[in-house]
Amino acid sequence: MEIYSVYILECSDDSYYTGITSDVHKRLTQHQSGKNKNAYTYFRRPVVLSYYCEFTEPEMAIDFEKKIKKWSRAKKAALIAGHYDKLPNLAKKKFN
Repeated sequence: MEIYSVYILECSDDSYYTGITSDVHKRLTQHQSGKNKNAYTYFRRPVVLSYYCEFTEPEMAIDFEKKIKKWSRAKKAALIAGHYDKLPNLAKKKFN
């Protein structure tokens, strides 16, 4: 059974990059080495693996990656810190 990882990297410019892979450690090495000059992380190295979770179903991993990519920085930071109780409130829109 293949495992799929959704991961978040913290880049040197303090931004986050979210991706999906079947080998998170190999993919981290690729990001660090600058394998692809057109990649988001290329000019934002070094990167730090801040979070990852594993799935056995690729569709679930893809759906979760897409969901995280739409999240605010604050919500991603809460996920990374393990503050799962804060995630629902960070999803709510703030009205004036």
